[in-house]
Amino acid sequence: MQRGKYRWGVSDLLHKLATVPQEIIHWAKDKTDTFLYEKDQLEHIQVIQIRDEEVGILREQLRGLLGPAMSVKGKSLGDASKAAESLSAADQELVRHIRLETARRNRSNITRTAAYLDMFTRHPELHWSLLAHMVSRNGGWNMTDVKGELLPYLLSTEQQEHVYAFLERANALIFHDAYPQLLLYEASLRAGKTQFHCLRGLNVSSFMLPVWELFWERRDSALLTMALIVNEQHYIEHRVVRHPTYRTTVLDTLFFNAQSKLQLNQVVFPYYIDGRLRLAGLILESFSDLQERIELGKKLYAILFGIPVVLEGAVRYAAAQRHTGSRSDYWPHLFAPIRQAPPVPRGQLKEWLDGCSLRPGAVPLYSPRLTDVWKDRPVDEIEPEDWLSAETLDASLRYLASVEPPFSFDMTHEYCFGLNKIELAVLAGDLWS
Repeated sequence: MQRGKYRWGVSDLLHKLATVPQEIIHWAKDKTDTFLYEKDQLEHIQVIQIRDEEVGILREQLRGLLGPAMSVKGKSLGDASKAAESLSAADQELVRHIRLETARRNRSNITRTAAYLDMFTRHPELHWSLLAHMVSRNGGWNMTDVKGELLPYLLSTEQQEHVYAFLERANALIFHDAYPQLLLYEASLRAGKTQFHCLRGLNVSSFMLPVWELFWERRDSALLTMALIVNEQHYIEHRVVRHPTYRTTVLDTLFFNAQSKLQLNQVVFPYYIDGRLRLAGLILESFSDLQERIELGKKLYAILFGIPVVLEGAVRYAAAQRHTGSRSDYWPHLFAPIRQAPPVPRGQLKEWLDGCSLRPGAVPLYSPRLTDVWKDRPVDEIEPEDWLSAETLDASLRYLASVEPPFSFDMTHEYCFGLNKIELAVLAGDLWS
């Protein structure tokens, strides 16, 4: 079937809709196969354990840090410049070096994603760094999607810019806050003693100081990872998620809400098993919900580090495949980083997909490399505010609890189903354009 020869018409749309029940049957069969595959992994699944004793230690230390004078949110970082001035000359030089290195690696989603993997390779006890690497790959794929084959039919050029700016800001801010912490840990290893008193000079939330000190003492990778998940999601809550610009231009738009309703906000981890590549992951129902983002982060961590085949396969994938932002990084049978045919004008669209395969005559979906469609942009000034307060303390600590990997973790066929839903939306929109 050659695309572009005739207009997508009512009869074609009816044909596509008629195949939906068939696709649902295929999806149900695939779900059954996935269920049996996941069931085979049950005996190997490991619970990510958090010790109540360690959470109790953090609670007491954080209450001591807050005190009566520190109960107002944001106040603790108001004195960050004074904290930096109180550091020794050597410490100030360390802080300066960390800021420069962070800025160097914070140029784009590509450099951030690589930096996370480099850190995990050097220090595999830093579980969060591998988790951040895999999630950051998804950020890059989402950034290029808006310039890819399908979404430009649903988004204006202005809307594409807004979505990219939103994704880039969240991605850059998390790196700006978290990567200095990882570098400070590395500096502590070199020095043979903790350097975490420098966290205040780096504008890191008070929440993380006792967390890092406890990690240095006990090397509890799970507690550190969950604390970083909590911290980074709080870090972007007011700076991005509740920011009026991003709410107006992205989060409150029909397109973004439609993605949530159709369960298309998928986070996937490519991983190799028995010579094949599969996708593990979950669906984020509501990006606007802080609690849901944190709980999703915890579950993704449990999938990555609590299911041995996923961890082993994801590490192999990450080491073998350099991140480019193109979805051809993991599925070259469906996606291509360079257009295989000119863009199809509106009114001449034809079907691309047949489940997880291309229809006869259809060329791979265009999924560009990030560097081909978006230029690096500097990180704008960041508000120095500490999210931790007496009011947020107990709620944040409640997230530090043991978590078991969800039984349903394989997204290989679920992702195909979501992609077909996007295609249907594009084709239906083309009919009435």
